[in-house]
This record gives sequence, structure tokens and C-alpha cells, in this order.
Amino acid sequence: MMTVKRTLKILANLTAIATLACAAMPALAQFGGPPDNRTPRERALIDITGQWVAVINEDWRWRMITPAVGDSASIPTNAAAREVANAWDLQKDIEEGNLCRAFGAPGLIRQPTRIRIDWQDDNTLAMEFDAGRQTRLLHFGNAMAPANNSLQGYSEASWYKQRVSRGVLGGGGAQGGSIHVTTTHLEPGYLRPNGVPYSDQTVMTEYIHTFELPEIEQSWLIFTTVIHDPVYLTQDMIMSTQFKKETSRRGWEPRDCEIMPPRTEPRPTIPGPFG
Repeated sequence: MMTVKRTLKILANLTAIATLACAAMPALAQFGGPPDNRTPRERALIDITGQWVAVINEDWRWRMITPAVGDSASIPTNAAAREVANAWDLQKDIEEGNLCRAFGAPGLIRQPTRIRIDWQDDNTLAMEFDAGRQTRLLHFGNAMAPANNSLQGYSEASWYKQRVSRGVLGGGGAQGGSIHVTTTHLEPGYLRPNGVPYSDQTVMTEYIHTFELPEIEQSWLIFTTVIHDPVYLTQDMIMSTQFKKETSRRGWEPRDCEIMPPRTEPRPTIPGPFG
């Protein structure tokens, strides 16, 4: 039978261990622990490779068809953006070769599209969209940003995991994680196919994560997107876009940048929350 004296000694030792562990945490945080020489591909917290199809479960009227000219409902546009949107002319975009403005990174993610995602190399994830035949590259590590802007911009990516403390010793954390992406160096484009604009000063922040529905053995891919545009938006625009993983690569239909004629009914005249 354990004596009281021995019990107190064990408790004292455990307290000392916990104290040392807590004292060591700031030092470990300061120096970052031992170097991790694995590539971003080897350090992946989640696997998003494969073919995914968009699930249009909200905003159907703005994503599946071209909205009426001037329809910027639910987007926090300012007066300058509404002026541009009201003046949009599909025929002019066709003649000037600007149809792909609706397929830049901020608008592309809302297209009814499929995405094929594969590692281009150990530091780069390639996301190929059949809508508009577009490709985005997610750069992990210290890739150099380009000098010029482009339709898809420059996307800097990193693995992100929310730390969770478990008790005094703080071990472990939540399983999985997500990808944090910041996209800059964008050419001006459209948030919607009907010419609602974003500027070349736009910064797009994304969190990409997955979840499983085990009862039907189905994987989902979620993009949480924040659009910051000091030129055309009165506040950040936040979107959540869902994709479902496909078990085969059938259904892939690459198509050029094509915009259907907009709906012809009058645009809404009742002011919304953003004017």
C-alpha cells in the first residue's frame, strides 16, 4: 500500500515536471523547435488532390445564369462599382476580347465548374478549372512574386492548423487543418459575369478545408473566401463555396471564357443593405 509520504513525493515530482514543461514552452516557441526539412507536400495537413465539382446550393440566380445588367445585390459595392456595373456591355467585352474578366480568381471560384487539383512539384499545388480553361497555382515556401499582374494573380499558400491545448502539458491538437492562401497581383476583373467589378488592388484571402460524410463515404472541399477591394467595395466580401469530390475524372468539360446574355428584366430598384 502506498504511504502518504510516498504519495506526496510523487505529486511533488509531477508538479515539478509540469512546471518545467510550462517554462519550456516560451523557449520552444521562441526558437521554433527543431527545423522541419520536409517539403510542403510532405508536410500536408489535408489532401485536396483529385477532381471536384461545384455544388450550387446558394446564390443560384447569380451563378448559374448571367444576372441582369446592374444587378449587384448582396455585394457590398460602392457608388463607383455600381456605375461600372450599370455600364457593362457584353457585346463590347466580346469585341475587345475581355470575356475572361469574369474568370479571374475572385469570380472563377463562383463559376459552375469542376476543379482538378494535383501537385505540380513539391512546393506548388495546381488547380485546373474547366470553366474558362483556367489554372491557379498555389505557391508554398519562398517563391518569388511576379513583376506584373495577371488574371489569376499570385497565390502564396501555407498550411494552417488551429492549436488546441490539452491540459497542463499542452500536448496535441485538432486533427487535420486547412490551407491559408493570399492572392495578390490581380488584373481587374468581374465578381460576377454581369460586370460587377473588382480592381487591381484586390487582395483575396482563402481558407481551404475538407470534411467527410462517412455515412455516404463522400468528401467535400470548402473555400472560405474574403475579398478586400478598397476601390470598389465598402467592406470585405465573404463567400463560402462548396465542392464535392468525384470518384472518376469523367464529366471534365474544358470550355473557353463564355458569357451567356444577361437576363433582361429590370434590375432591382429596392435598395438593398449595400445600396
